[in-house]
Amino acid sequence: MSRRSPDLLDRTRSRLLIIDMQERLVPVMLEAATVTRRCQMLIQGANILGIPVTGTEQYPRGLGPTVPELRDLLGPCPDKRRFSCSESLPWISPEEVVEGRDQIVLAGIETHVCVLQTAFDLLAAGFRVYLAVDAVSSRSTVDRQVALDRMAAHGVTLTTVESILFEWCETADAAEFKQISQLVK
Repeated sequence: MSRRSPDLLDRTRSRLLIIDMQERLVPVMLEAATVTRRCQMLIQGANILGIPVTGTEQYPRGLGPTVPELRDLLGPCPDKRRFSCSESLPWISPEEVVEGRDQIVLAGIETHVCVLQTAFDLLAAGFRVYLAVDAVSSRSTVDRQVALDRMAAHGVTLTTVESILFEWCETADAAEFKQISQLVK
């Protein structure tokens, strides 16, 4: 019997949150196409593995809806005005941490605003927060890097899309392994 580290992602304990990947924001981000593709991979992998996925939209009247590449994969996204997603999501509660979905994977934009504030609020609520560093962006390299440094210093686990997908999959014997492998090719 193998024992897994509690620091590894577990599909039965995880949720995926895609933050504010919107039509008027994405085009001005660093490496926008790559970040969008990485978010797609995460959503598709989560869907394959039965992991709950939620997206958000920051003031969609001004910033537009979720980009078309992600819109159909995410479905309706709650809109928000507050930078942190914490008040927009009904599952952010101490009960959720106790009931098992205590690992939250974050991706989206902007790293130094909505992503960072959401990460800190999730940590304060008792969640374990994992950040897909290759699926987040900002308009400025400095803003992105300082946000990554701050989050890491406060206990957010920095990781990558491919690491996340294979931690969720756990073994090459998993029924979903071939589908997950196809996503990263």
